[in-house]
Amino acid sequence: MTERYTPATATAIDTVRQHTLGDVLRRTALRMPDKVGIINGDATLTFADVDQAVNRCANALSARGVVKGDRIALVSHNCWQFAVLHYASARLGTVLVPVNFGLGPEEISFILDHSGASVVVTEDALAPTVSKAMELSGLTDAVRGWIPMAGATAEAGWDNVDDWMTAGDDSAPHVAVADDDPLRLMYTSGTESRPKGVLLSSKSLISQYVSCAIDGGMSADDVEIHTLPLFHCAQLDCFLSVDIYLGATSIILPGPDPATVLQTIEQRKVTKLFCPPTVWISLLRHPDFDRRDLSSLRKGYYGASAMPVEVLRELGERLPDVSLWNFYGQTEMSPLATILQPHEQLERAGSAGRAALNVETRVVDDEDNPVPTGEVGEIVHRSPHASLGYYNDEDKTAAAFRNGWFHSGDLGIIDADGYLSVVDRKKDMIKTGGENVASREVEEAIYLLDGVAEVAVFGVPHPKWIEAVTAVIVPKEGVEITEEQVDEHLAGILAGYKRPKYVVLADALPKNPSGKILKKDLRTRHADIAGA
Repeated sequence: MTERYTPATATAIDTVRQHTLGDVLRRTALRMPDKVGIINGDATLTFADVDQAVNRCANALSARGVVKGDRIALVSHNCWQFAVLHYASARLGTVLVPVNFGLGPEEISFILDHSGASVVVTEDALAPTVSKAMELSGLTDAVRGWIPMAGATAEAGWDNVDDWMTAGDDSAPHVAVADDDPLRLMYTSGTESRPKGVLLSSKSLISQYVSCAIDGGMSADDVEIHTLPLFHCAQLDCFLSVDIYLGATSIILPGPDPATVLQTIEQRKVTKLFCPPTVWISLLRHPDFDRRDLSSLRKGYYGASAMPVEVLRELGERLPDVSLWNFYGQTEMSPLATILQPHEQLERAGSAGRAALNVETRVVDDEDNPVPTGEVGEIVHRSPHASLGYYNDEDKTAAAFRNGWFHSGDLGIIDADGYLSVVDRKKDMIKTGGENVASREVEEAIYLLDGVAEVAVFGVPHPKWIEAVTAVIVPKEGVEITEEQVDEHLAGILAGYKRPKYVVLADALPKNPSGKILKKDLRTRHADIAGA
């Protein structure tokens, strides 16, 4: 296009065409102002209520000197205020930094320092930890917001966030925000000593919302529970934000307590639920599962790790009217990359499905050449979902985005029909006696043994085998399992080198707040098992 416009005209066009996270909520509120958008405990907010609270919060922050590009660190369990801050930050063009509420002061201090946060918001119960983190960072002049989740009065120097949202100017702030302006900084748990900061923009996120909604069968008439932490983009961006985009009703719970989830499904006639496999397993094992009326539930989603095939079959038997989707991806993909559809669950059990609507996916070798069908390689993606890179880390960004593809760090196989099977994380591939063993393959085989509730397989140092395959198994309640039973069961399924050299029985597996099993902790805990 050769025609050139004056700066004023170009700005006017940009204003008309603006489509960012803040605009998404406003447009939903205009379409359905009186529909209930968020339920959280005693709080029930229509979309018009949420939009008004967002404007008030944005204006309150602006009045405190917060401007476009500033970093807002948010440390909180799930609550309606979290959702409002998410959109208020987007309307101002600031960068929201959701922080894992399970971190200690030193870990939070690193994120505050690395992100350059100038605003810190926390719930009352976490304020002592966050205050200590701010002391370690020397962050003395930050704007401080206090969410009174437990009803505690804000301490000196902290503002009550509810006041930001329930009073004051409710007019929309006028801030020009471009599609690819950074609006979110997500810190990955990662395998390294320090987490990486993943930058996301409206373009990344909204294109991902479209893929979720269309390929995930989502609609405005959904009623969904949000139980997994909103500091993780799976719950925040694959589900809560998509619900708000479409105009569905969101019920926010502080965590995935099985009894509360099952009760809420019955009482609120919930139609849609996302859980990682560990939480689906906890629901199936809870005594209320068969006592509650779960007939309203129609859509179920899982991700974060592979669903054991036996658990998948059990879900199909006990929730026959629920359609299941498998979402696979990572934070750097905002986070969706591939989807396995409901009609493919048993036929393609264990698969991560095919590339989502706005995604290209392939598997490559160490030189980034596509590998032949059926061979293992690294999973890479190309998509507008992809992040803007790692904040303040040119080297890691260049390595991850080399040769025109985002490199996931996962190993996988794509079959002749284009279905992806995730073999393992590169770090979880066990190299034992010169052979590669995928921990997931061993886990799937152990789940076939009656009485196994959960299992994690990983490698530990070994003087002869370099790494030894090790399994930590949690038996179902009232069931006894022996190491001999496990080995006998696996003898007819797996080659000898794939069978665990060590089997440990445990009451539970360590997990992060998102429900992921912490294999790093298990490796550390059992590092000396070969010597013992």
